[in-house]
Amino acid sequence: MAEPIQKQIASPARYSMITAVLVLCSLVVVSGIYVTLPLGPLLADAFQASQARVAWASSAFTFAYALGFLLFAPLSERFGRWPLMLSGLLALGVITPMLGLAPGLSALIALRAVQGLAAATFAPTVMIYVAESFPQERRVAAMGFVSTGFLVSAIAGQLFSSAVSENWGWSYVFYIHGVLCLVAAVLFSIFIPRGEEIRTKAGLAALYKQLPALFLQKRLVLCYLICLTILLSFVGMYTIFQDYLTKLPFALTAPQLMQVRAAGLAGMILAPFAGRLAAKFGFKRTLQAGLLLAALGLSAVGLSSSLPVLVVMSIVYIAGISIMIPVLISLIGLLAGDRRGPAITVYSLMLFIGASAGPQVALNLLKAGSSLSAFEALAALLLVAFGLSCFIKAPEI
Repeated sequence: MAEPIQKQIASPARYSMITAVLVLCSLVVVSGIYVTLPLGPLLADAFQASQARVAWASSAFTFAYALGFLLFAPLSERFGRWPLMLSGLLALGVITPMLGLAPGLSALIALRAVQGLAAATFAPTVMIYVAESFPQERRVAAMGFVSTGFLVSAIAGQLFSSAVSENWGWSYVFYIHGVLCLVAAVLFSIFIPRGEEIRTKAGLAALYKQLPALFLQKRLVLCYLICLTILLSFVGMYTIFQDYLTKLPFALTAPQLMQVRAAGLAGMILAPFAGRLAAKFGFKRTLQAGLLLAALGLSAVGLSSSLPVLVVMSIVYIAGISIMIPVLISLIGLLAGDRRGPAITVYSLMLFIGASAGPQVALNLLKAGSSLSAFEALAALLLVAFGLSCFIKAPEI
């Protein structure tokens, strides 16, 4: 059995390198969720399909990704975090290029589900790896940076997809992304300490028995309900953007739409500092500030007919999201105590169930009304989440 990570690292300075590689891997893996968002019109033309059917290319990935957590997180308890994460990166390096060769939309959707299942080996396993392996004084900051990688991937994945498809076509998005997954696997194998290989000899059934107890804790249930709203609103917003900004009065071209997406990166600057904000103001207040900021930004996006104002308010929205995600995961870890691993698994499951529902919810909102009403409905959902947060009794750091 390999030594625990903290015994393998002679110099604390190595934690910075380890964190950087984990962030890079997180960025590459999770960007797979978002690469199909800008491809909607291209895939619809290529396969002569409706936008509603093409949206399943996103939903299939995230649904399989979310369900995969229930399989791979317990397996990581049994066989170790490191082998599972490396296996997933290598699998993505093989599966992802196959998407570019899909002969039809049904095949592409099926392969997206397989890709999502492979991606589920990395998160939430990486968060549990950090929570278990890093010393207390580095843990919250490391989680903040890895969470930032998850968040940046939401924009970076769209920018990467837009740039590649604009120059070489949609299939090259998957070819190049597959290469990046293999590069990430190599870096991971070189720089990330292996740690303990076998964590428990308990059967998977015994590990699954820990999950129902989490739903008996009111505070955790409230956190999980809030989780559902975060990426649902995020993916929903960018799905609506594709329709809203390419029509009058904006009528943006593909490069201009890419610039609007890129501006959102500015809103993520707060993510690494979420731990400090929580330490100063408390988990509950910091979470509520993020929810209100996101609701305000998203509401204003729908109300504005000025492109500069819309861009600024989308940054405000993303700033709120970037605060919420690391604060929620740290809060859930504290509330769960000894069940931290399973609790983080359920957190990730809820987060990405929301993401899988995002495109479908957004398209149905657009069918039922206007882009304005769709944006406002998503903002209202965040206000409901704020209401739920009022009932959480959060521990202080």
